[in-house]
Amino acid sequence: MTGMKLIIAQGNPGQEYEKTRHNAGFLAAEFFAAKNGAAFAAKPRFFADIAELNVHGEKVLLVKPTTFYNETGKAARALADFYKVPTADILAIHDELALPFGTLRTREKGSDAGNNGIKSLNAHLGQDYARIRVGTWNELADKQGQFDFVLSKFSAEEFAKLHADILPKISELIEEFVAGKHAVTSHKL
Repeated sequence: MTGMKLIIAQGNPGQEYEKTRHNAGFLAAEFFAAKNGAAFAAKPRFFADIAELNVHGEKVLLVKPTTFYNETGKAARALADFYKVPTADILAIHDELALPFGTLRTREKGSDAGNNGIKSLNAHLGQDYARIRVGTWNELADKQGQFDFVLSKFSAEEFAKLHADILPKISELIEEFVAGKHAVTSHKL
């Protein structure tokens, strides 16, 4: 055991993807970093922007892969290998189209359920890492189609709710994971 936790946020790099539903993981990592006074720095060797911080006496690396959403496993594998972090100490945060907006679910492991970012993580790490699934579905998903919907920006109302309720709750869940209190839960905010 290294005493280190890897928090892998799912999202796409670049300004055009900021505030999109597919970047819910990045938004959560950025919120948690800001809350803890940490800043992201480019680490090309690990295919990611990384913020290092200490939470409850544990070293935590918040990771925003620069490989684009569907290849996030590449950054996760590089970091896990370099720091010798077991999958039990890895948490992925990702958007989840199968869950309504405002719903958070945690899992201890599992299949990709059609999520290409999780498919990449599973290919590189196996399935035995924890996840926080951030619900993004609303009625527009059925009208726009999945691809356009996940790459569209949150509405102003959704973005306000994200910052008021959802991102703070994700921060609590990250802290619980770091403290070793991760459990399978569901939250409707």
